[in-house]
Formats: sequence, C-alpha cells, structure tokens
Amino acid sequence: MGPIQTDKRAKFLELAQKRMSNALHDIRLVGNLSNRSAYEYTEKDVQKMVKALEEGITEMKMRFRNPASTGRIEFKIED
Repeated sequence: MGPIQTDKRAKFLELAQKRMSNALHDIRLVGNLSNRSAYEYTEKDVQKMVKALEEGITEMKMRFRNPASTGRIEFKIED
C-alpha cells in the first residue's frame, strides 16, 4: 500500500489502536482482582476467567480468518 491510506484502512488503524488499548487496560484490571487482601476467590474462579479470555482470543482469531463467523462468548461466574 502506498503513502495514501484508504478511508477503510485509516478507520481500521484508528479503531484497532483504541480497542486494543482498552482491551489490554481491562485485562490489567482483571489482574488486579488477584489481590488476596482485597478479594476472596478460588482456583476454580481463576480457571473460569482464564478460560473465558482464551476463548475470546480464539473467537477473535477465527473472525479474522472467517469474518462471517459471529459467535459470542458470555461469561458468568457463580458461587
């Protein structure tokens, strides 16, 4: 691609930057839940959270390979 970007490319770059920054920030916030002096959780809770994040990344990869796939991963943690 030459020095002139298409509108679609420029929009992708703008949104990718913003959404990736937000996603990484939110993942760091989830990591803050590891503070045992502030929160109580089980290893099972942690495994559920990690599994949900891994499934979300797998879903994202699949959508880049096949944009028609539109599965949605829901997360629910129960006592």
